[in-house]
Amino acid sequence: RLGGYIDVQNMYESARNLFNNKVNFGNIVKKSVGDRQLIRAIAYVVSTKTGENQPFFDALWNLGIEAKEKELMEYESGQKKADWDVGLTIDAIENADNLDVIVIVSGDGDYVPLVKHLQHKGKIVEAAAFRETTATRLLDAVGKENYTNLSENKRSFLIAERRGRKKDDTPELKTAETTAKAPTQRANSTAAEAAPTAK
Repeated sequence: RLGGYIDVQNMYESARNLFNNKVNFGNIVKKSVGDRQLIRAIAYVVSTKTGENQPFFDALWNLGIEAKEKELMEYESGQKKADWDVGLTIDAIENADNLDVIVIVSGDGDYVPLVKHLQHKGKIVEAAAFRETTATRLLDAVGKENYTNLSENKRSFLIAERRGRKKDDTPELKTAETTAKAPTQRANSTAAEAAPTAK
């Protein structure tokens, strides 16, 4: 019984900065699950006030990936707040009793305490991310045997931008096989994270 928790902003920024491409979240979930039973896959996303990312949320839903959404917070100083770490951590802990394996799709070292907590509860914790932006402490915490380096198969886990694509199209999600069906959830919160298409 496997649960997947996807830090969308971490993955989006990594793929954009490293390869100038988008992420194929559907293939990442498919690879992470393998022949195991997927109980739940949740993507943590930040929306913009204009709602321009709705096609992205719809594509996630079509893949059977739940989308939990927060609105990007902008302060008078011009600073933008983008953080889903706490929300992902709480969900992983609350759902752990119904899971045997927890997969964290992120390279953020801030998840190390979560990894250790889940391991203490007897859970197998895996991580999937691009090695170039994966914190060494996260890799050490899960162990190399439980880590998927997405950079080793960029053709599968990345989608290059193509000319003539519509602004809000997200084919990297639509091309993968559906692994489960679950309703999209919208989380109301004052904290936020940058949306996948935010600049």
